Amino acid sequence: MENMLYKEIHIGELIKNKVEEIEVTIRHIAEVFKIPENAVLEMFEKPELSTGELLKWSKLLRYDFFRVYSQHLILYTPQYPNPVKKNEKSKSMKFRKNIYSDELIEFVLELVKTGKKTKQEIVDDYRIPKTTLYKWITKHQVVSDLE
Repeated sequence: MENMLYKEIHIGELIKNKVEEIEVTIRHIAEVFKIPENAVLEMFEKPELSTGELLKWSKLLRYDFFRVYSQHLILYTPQYPNPVKKNEKSKSMKFRKNIYSDELIEFVLELVKTGKKTKQEIVDDYRIPKTTLYKWITKHQVVSDLE
């Protein structure tokens, strides 16, 4: 597993890999998007796409490309103190889905298994709750190579 998972995101490359994985033809994509085939190939070269384009790709390839960015935020956003007090209720909507993708869980467990990071470093660096990390370790029966 790549050590810098989600660190540098080149969305065009990720889309191209998914297209190749599920074997969708460039012609089919061009017809669905109503654009020339060379425009599809140009998208593969772009490190960033608009949210509208990304939404179309997500629907066509049945893969949530937005999740890649969510995982980046989880792993690499610096910690700041929470300005909202615990007893204050937020007025904004609350929607909670399992925010940890299988890929992210595998990435973190691989760090533990290989000893590249300690459990405490993972908790500190990525702000993954200790109980969550230990549940993953138990569920996936991960043993560190260093133990």
